[in-house]
Amino acid sequence: MSPPTVVNHVGLCVTDLDRAERFYVGALGFTRLRELSPPDAVTGRLLRVPEPVGLRCVYLGCGPFVLELLHYDRPGNAPARPRVMTEPGLTHLSLTVEDVPAVRARVAELGGQVLEDTDVEVAVLVRDPDGQVIELLPARDGESPG
Repeated sequence: MSPPTVVNHVGLCVTDLDRAERFYVGALGFTRLRELSPPDAVTGRLLRVPEPVGLRCVYLGCGPFVLELLHYDRPGNAPARPRVMTEPGLTHLSLTVEDVPAVRARVAELGGQVLEDTDVEVAVLVRDPDGQVIELLPARDGESPG
């Protein structure tokens, strides 16, 4: 038998790395793990991005989950666009939080958006400063989010 597959991390492209880090750390409780600025030649080939790549990334942790924030400091990046939940591909991150109202308040303070019309009491959607959808779920009785 082959060894089990383990998720290493999820990458998220952002337009402002410092703003995104402030949001995920300050609003959602992630912790900074490390920063990396890999060389253009290797990065360009691996990610299929023409040089100059200008990649700087910050790895954030939330329990065992690792989120890689990627920022490309280069001309010609694709613009952000709204995505719908029915579009193929990853649609959202889902996070269990201790205090949903407190997190909602921090989301708004740190440049995100609470999608008020999605509040169904057992979950609510928010957007990070670049529009990434994040589902907030309350911790269940006896459950710890971390």
